[in-house]
Amino acid sequence: MHKLQLLMMSSLSLINAGVWAENTVKPTDIVVYRSPSCSCCGKWVEHMKQNNFNVQDIVTEDVQAIKNKHGVTPELASCHTAIVDGHVIEGHVPAEDIIALLKTKPKDVGLAVPGMPVGTPGMEMGDKKDAYDVISFDSKKHTEVFKHYTSN
Repeated sequence: MHKLQLLMMSSLSLINAGVWAENTVKPTDIVVYRSPSCSCCGKWVEHMKQNNFNVQDIVTEDVQAIKNKHGVTPELASCHTAIVDGHVIEGHVPAEDIIALLKTKPKDVGLAVPGMPVGTPGMEMGDKKDAYDVISFDSKKHTEVFKHYTSN
């Protein structure tokens, strides 16, 4: 009887360890470039951390140089720029859209939320939400709507 109990306890321990390992997802590294004077960028960084991103937060006076280097056009521009797994993320893109992009593993694509729409991650203002689009773009300046969000 004692051997049976030990065997059952060992089996349960292995099952629990397997479930724990399966549910533990390694954080995704992302580098964020932002201005020291923009508080909404810090809120977006917190949104990313809450969604299992390992954020390297680089505060710089010259975010525009980063945008220029990575092909972010004025039409796509927002207040901060991030790089994740070789992709450019411009502005207040929701973490779920970045995760969806990374799962599809497209070549040469970035995502942008132009401007600073109310209700995007980091731009929350109570229950108010503007309609906005998350735009995908490539190095040839082709753009298309990746996901549309409605207002309330």
